[in-house]
Amino acid sequence: MHTEMIGWIAAGLLLLTISTQVWQQWRSQSCEGVSPWLFIGQISASTAFVIYSYLLDNLVFVLTNSMLLVAALFGQTLYLRNKRRSVRLNTNQERSAARTAAVSASMRR
Repeated sequence: MHTEMIGWIAAGLLLLTISTQVWQQWRSQSCEGVSPWLFIGQISASTAFVIYSYLLDNLVFVLTNSMLLVAALFGQTLYLRNKRRSVRLNTNQERSAARTAAVSASMRR
């Protein structure tokens, strides 16, 4: 029983770590400082570990890696949404700056 408790504690810490990153992205609505490969790697690793844990009949790691997989999928979704949002904002800012410059130039004539 003590051995399994160590696994649950480790699983909780790992889930807390990835969930904190996802929460930061959710709150900031930004993907700045986040590698595009972070969640892709996590999704791949978690999928493989779910299969491996299932084959070993290890409930602790099946559940943990399933939760990590869900968190990584949510994180990847947020990353892609925030990336699109950032591109849209930059495009709008560039258009606004171009309009302002055009108006200023026409007023000087």
